[in-house]
Amino acid sequence: MQIEEIEFEIQGVGRVLVYLNGDYLPAAEAKVSIEDRGFLFADGVYEVIRVIDGEPHLFTEHLERMERGLCALRIDFEGADQLEGIAKRLVDENELGSTDATIYIQVTRGAAPRRHSFPEPGTRPTVLVSAREYTPHPEEYYDEGVGTITVPDTRWARCDIKSIALLPNVLANQRARESGRYEALLVRDGVLLEGSLSNLFAVRDGRLITYPRSNYILAGITRGLVIELARGAGIRVEESPIYLEGLEEVDELFLTGTTTEVMPVTTVDHLTIGDGRPGPLTRRLLALYRAAL
Repeated sequence: MQIEEIEFEIQGVGRVLVYLNGDYLPAAEAKVSIEDRGFLFADGVYEVIRVIDGEPHLFTEHLERMERGLCALRIDFEGADQLEGIAKRLVDENELGSTDATIYIQVTRGAAPRRHSFPEPGTRPTVLVSAREYTPHPEEYYDEGVGTITVPDTRWARCDIKSIALLPNVLANQRARESGRYEALLVRDGVLLEGSLSNLFAVRDGRLITYPRSNYILAGITRGLVIELARGAGIRVEESPIYLEGLEEVDELFLTGTTTEVMPVTTVDHLTIGDGRPGPLTRRLLALYRAAL
């Protein structure tokens, strides 16, 4: 499907403008069919992209991951090359060029009569793009670190696809919030894989450790940048398991993500990591990441 940009005259509709299936229109007027497969089956993918000084950050990398997900789900979408222009227009139209913001992109298989098998060829995907102001996390999170809990990983075995089917992540993150913690760390067979909305890194003996790219994690765009920055700074990076048993031997722990940045973790359940403060390597990588922005 090719995205067709249709001009929309904004007259007194406020600042919240979105893009939906070729139209730019106020968010309150954006409607999706009750037969949309994203609504019925969570049959689609999404991306969240940081906007810095009016420019989408790492857009190409996010787009490439979205295209891999669409290919894996066999969703025929040919308008990906127009998404960056749409996103930039929404940033401008919503007057977000001088503030922290995020772009949300979602593509589903489209609307069709409900059945589990794919709809007829030629069914038009549903394409939503929005841009909105983003409130960064309090700086004390980075200065003092955050707490986490561990939960069993009950997700499907294709976590590498950034699917809109996020119910296990939602339930895990809610458990963390109800526990007064920032994030839930997902555990499979005694291995800490990642967070409900972030990737996970450990530091041990000066080495940076993170779970290998595989179908069991969503390899984050920020994760990739942090690995690149670490290697560029001469820090040894190992993509290998982080075991729950023996976590007390880890010197530092941190999370990464588009809005998480490089977030120090100081507790996991009742265990204090290191000396209970953000470690030197975590602080160094946070500084390198922010400089890269």
